[in-house]
Amino acid sequence: MLSAYTSDQIRTAEAALMAKLPDGTLMDRAATGLATVCAALLGGVYGSRVVLLVGSGDNGGDALFAGARLAARGARVDAVLAGTRVHEAGLAALRRAGGRALDVREAGDGWRERAHALVGAADLVMDGLLGIGGAGALREPYSTLAELTHETGGPLVVAVDVPSGVDASTGRVEGEAVRADYTVTFGACKAGLLVSPGARHTGRIEFVDIGLGPYVPEPAVTALTDADVAAMLPRPDTTSDKYRRGVVGVAAGSHGYTGAAVLAVGGAVRSGAGMVRYAGVAEPVAQVRARWPEAVITELAPGEGVGEVGRVQAWVLGPGLGTGAESLEIARTVLASDVPVLLDADALTLAARDRSLLRRTAPVLVTPHAGELSRLLDVPRERIEADPLDHVRRAVDELGVTVLLKGSTTLVARDGLPVRVNLTGSPWLATAGTGDVLAGIAGTLLAAGLDAYDAASCAAHLHGLAGAEGPVSAWDVLEAVQGVVRSLLEPGFRSR
Repeated sequence: MLSAYTSDQIRTAEAALMAKLPDGTLMDRAATGLATVCAALLGGVYGSRVVLLVGSGDNGGDALFAGARLAARGARVDAVLAGTRVHEAGLAALRRAGGRALDVREAGDGWRERAHALVGAADLVMDGLLGIGGAGALREPYSTLAELTHETGGPLVVAVDVPSGVDASTGRVEGEAVRADYTVTFGACKAGLLVSPGARHTGRIEFVDIGLGPYVPEPAVTALTDADVAAMLPRPDTTSDKYRRGVVGVAAGSHGYTGAAVLAVGGAVRSGAGMVRYAGVAEPVAQVRARWPEAVITELAPGEGVGEVGRVQAWVLGPGLGTGAESLEIARTVLASDVPVLLDADALTLAARDRSLLRRTAPVLVTPHAGELSRLLDVPRERIEADPLDHVRRAVDELGVTVLLKGSTTLVARDGLPVRVNLTGSPWLATAGTGDVLAGIAGTLLAAGLDAYDAASCAAHLHGLAGAEGPVSAWDVLEAVQGVVRSLLEPGFRSR
């Protein structure tokens, strides 16, 4: 499992470690690791052109010392000094190794053109402007230099610890920010590197161990690996029958949205449910019956709630259900049960109108995208997209439920536990119907006995793997799910 931490957690751990080490040891470890990664990315260091974007803090020092190591191996290294001060020992080391420096404070109005020329001619640009202490929008000259990292389009961009302009704790980006191809992070991963919008600026994460491990606390954010999910997935044994494997109830679809029911039921069937019971009105019933003959179907009359449909161990409620009075009656009767319920799509709209629907003793998992969470919390969508980590935690606190927030970074949150980030997502999944499939997968895992936090996390992981290679339709994802589950359940599967 990958763990990630806030800036405050990292600072506290660094202080504890530094108290036991000679001065400068941590910076030396960081700079050595940074230079090693950059040398590997360059392939051949000798004759390469490297530009350092250097701020006032320790990240600037890390960049300067790493640049000195590259210069000593034959790279041409130019440092653009952008801060009000500079790490003097690092700058001296760079100059001794043959590196050069452009100080924007002394270069006059022409510094932008000179910096642009340096960056444009570089093989690699190292972003050491701001580290984990950076917050808010970048000021000049940092903002212009950050823009240069993606304006020229040529060099590899390597961020030192965290891309400048990205909040290391939350992933917030206000204004311009460096867009890194690689981020070399020291000691422990920072939460903002995994969460959008910061994750979109991070590129590939390279980890440098500087000895922080024994000093970090419980993480703020975690991410499951294939191996973690494989260990959680339910496996039938010789005592299993369809009831022990889990019976999923699906209340979805309506006269206008029959496909949502087909996809949600299919997600449950293909991810390994012991049985799927579908309850709906005539039109989606006909479609589900035609496509999934293994589903046990209860046809509801208009206005009828879900009554005696047989044994159900978890419900999926809402995809394509509609939001009128008839749909509300179905929702109320499902939520009156004493088993876990997943609310998706139209069920979230109903809950936004009446939050009391969420007040129940049995577990509730909600699976909104940013617009749906906006209605649940009465917060503008733009604010949620700017800081999803904060808002998914707020949703847990206010609604008293487990939350799977869908988006460019999918987050899963429950009270008292680290927020889980899903790392298998793909932009190809941003297409109609894929959320219905996800709901069915999560419903299967709930019915099999996973708690809402683990069911949501595993479902998002499986869903992401199933839609990783695009372009895909919702049906493509549905058809891929079974193979993904099978690959993780196989003994000795190859961990990704």
